[in-house]
Amino acid sequence: MSEPLFFHVDLDAFFAAVEILDDPSLKGKPLIIGHRGPRSVVSTCSYEARKFGVHSAMPMSQALRLCPGAIVVSGRMKRYSEMSRRVMDVLRSYAPDMIQASIDEAYLDMTGTGTLYGDSATSARKLKAMVHEATGLTCSVGVGPSRFIAKLASDYRKPDGLTVVRPGLEEMFVDTVGLKKLWGVGKSTLDALTAHRLFTPADIRSCSLDYLMRTFGRSSGEYLWKISRGIDPGIYSGESKTHSISAERTFWPDLMTAEAAESFLLELSEEVMFRSMDEGYMGRTCQIKVRYSSFRTYTQQITPDDSVLTSADLFSHVRKLFRSKYSGEGIRLLGVGLSGLYRGDEPEQPDLFSSSRERQRKLEKTVLELRKKGNNIGRASSGLSERKEKHDHDTQYDPVDSEY
Repeated sequence: MSEPLFFHVDLDAFFAAVEILDDPSLKGKPLIIGHRGPRSVVSTCSYEARKFGVHSAMPMSQALRLCPGAIVVSGRMKRYSEMSRRVMDVLRSYAPDMIQASIDEAYLDMTGTGTLYGDSATSARKLKAMVHEATGLTCSVGVGPSRFIAKLASDYRKPDGLTVVRPGLEEMFVDTVGLKKLWGVGKSTLDALTAHRLFTPADIRSCSLDYLMRTFGRSSGEYLWKISRGIDPGIYSGESKTHSISAERTFWPDLMTAEAAESFLLELSEEVMFRSMDEGYMGRTCQIKVRYSSFRTYTQQITPDDSVLTSADLFSHVRKLFRSKYSGEGIRLLGVGLSGLYRGDEPEQPDLFSSSRERQRKLEKTVLELRKKGNNIGRASSGLSERKEKHDHDTQYDPVDSEY
């Protein structure tokens, strides 16, 4: 029986990369995706801007102080969704089992594909070349015996990187990555670990599971025990079949304000709605998932009386769910979903289909179709503003093919 083998594919600075692809004059320049408003934050930025210390979710005012020569471009979710769809089509054609985790990342179960594609490094290089040929975009690929290790590996060398972690070397790789870069370890967790003189994954491994659970809480202690050993804590539990359409973002550092969280909810709502339109579904139920710095996680959902027709509809519902529970604690993960799916483009209760929302949905679908044909059309959801992408603090810039 073949050993488990997973790829994690992560598009490099995706939103910025799409803007550069559409406007090559931006190449090599410090580019920030976002708005210049007083409460605006950085959605994402090019690697050139990151060299100045700019990163996702940073207040725009601070980013421009760090990098006064930056070029600021408003986000175009419809264009990003179209490019994401093209990438995901390539991944689906390559892997027997693919789960899209967000607009710019996916997990591929490549177990047993060695006779078809060759060894894992060769297979990953082929996949990277296919993505670039089909879209002009680069991606970083992590290869490992679990989704957790594969995700760490894809982040290890960016952009355009490839890192392979062999079975049995998980602890060695985790030690190389270091505690600060482990997925799910935010500032508050680092502070708590430091207070107990735990500075490395090896330090955590020296502690018993019982001690970690008593000291940091049951869920956090178990999580730390697993990741310090390179054991997958279950970072992605989604299914490849379409029972719902959802998107998640993980954050480093944690989100610390409601405004920043709501901007990400806005982006996630657009991503989910445009994916549902692209796949020919409508949904009845809006869902939200929030994981705090303490690892406390809650999910909520609502099935509104009115149909969920537009990005603005979905965002309005998940924002209300978020506000009803927000505790002020730092946030390490946000998710938005649409379930109760049914095929079609008409609501089940047409008497509730308001004319203004009907026009907005038709406009969003028109823009989506034009995007799919390669037309560079601006945003349709004029009532929606700021953009964000998941945090990504890569500091290595040379393409590297690493192996552990």
